[in-house]
Amino acid sequence: MSITTERRSVILVVEDEASYQDALNVGLSVEGFDVLGATSIAEARLLVAARNPDLILLDVMLPDGSGVDFCRELRDTSLTPVIMVSARDSELDVVLGLEIGAADYVTKPFRLRELTARIRAVLRRPPTTVNDELIAFGALELDLSRRTVTKNERAIELSRKEFDLLVLLATHLGQVVTREVCLDTLWWGLELADSRTLDTHVKRLRQKLEDDPGLPRHLLTIRGVGFRLDP
Repeated sequence: MSITTERRSVILVVEDEASYQDALNVGLSVEGFDVLGATSIAEARLLVAARNPDLILLDVMLPDGSGVDFCRELRDTSLTPVIMVSARDSELDVVLGLEIGAADYVTKPFRLRELTARIRAVLRRPPTTVNDELIAFGALELDLSRRTVTKNERAIELSRKEFDLLVLLATHLGQVVTREVCLDTLWWGLELADSRTLDTHVKRLRQKLEDDPGLPRHLLTIRGVGFRLDP
C-alpha cells in the first residue's frame, strides 16, 4: 500500500535582515511551508531559476538593488506570485507595489498569522495561464497571450493592472463583477472603503477605450455593486 503526502508549497523569502529571515524560516516552516532564504537579489535570481518557488516574499530594500525593480524583472520572466514586504506604508508605496504586479503588499512589523493568511490566499488564487485566446467586442480586441489591446486595429497602451482589470471584466462579458471581486482578485488586502485605486483604474480604462469616456458604452458602473463590460 502506497502512502501519498500532500506537497508542501515552497516559499522564497528575500530578506537581508537576519532577524526577519530567521523568524520567517521557523514560523513558515511550522505553518507547513518549505522555506528558501535569500539575502540579495543576485541570490534570489539563482534560487528562482533552480527551485521555481510557489511564492516569493520580497523585501523592498536589499543590499544589491531595489525589490521594486526585481519585482518588475520577475513579472517579465515569471508567473510566480510576489508579496512585497516593506517598512514603507504610505498609500503611494502600496499602490506602486501593486501596480508593478505584486500580488499583495505587507508592511513591517507584521504578525505571522496575518502574513500566513495572506500567503495562503494568494496561493489559492487560480494560476495565471498564457494562451492564444482572443477576446473581441465592438472595435476592441484583447490578445491574452501577447497581453495587447487594440481598438480598430490600433494598439492601446495599458499598464499591467489596467490590462489585468480589463481581462477580469472581459472574461465575464455582460456580467456584473462586484467591487469586492475586483479588489480581492487584483488588490488583495485593499479595504473596500478605501478603493480609490480601483476607481482610478476604471477611469483610466474608460479614457483609453471609450469613444466618449463621459458616456461610456462598454465599461459601465453598476452603482453600489461593481462594474460590467458590455460587448
